[in-house]
Amino acid sequence: MERYEHPVIADVDICRLFAALSDPVRLAMVRKLARHGALNCAALTMDRPRSTMSHHFRVLRAAGLVRTTVSGTEHVNALRETELEARFPGLLRLILEEGGD
Repeated sequence: MERYEHPVIADVDICRLFAALSDPVRLAMVRKLARHGALNCAALTMDRPRSTMSHHFRVLRAAGLVRTTVSGTEHVNALRETELEARFPGLLRLILEEGGD
């Protein structure tokens, strides 16, 4: 079973978080997760190559925005909403309000 590394929420750096969200594809992924809850990788591919999406997931995990778990053969991604709200109150809501991806 594949395991993913996720930063401890106290170690999440706001600059790294903003850098991860500066890419429109990653921002759209985060907004989709916020709207729909946890989704598998296929639901978030947006018709992009698998290798490109793997990179985007890796950046979002490293920034502390997403938690990826493995359920059988499925990789499920969830926005770390509660943890992020505790670390940066109101920030995620502000980010998600802008635009409508």
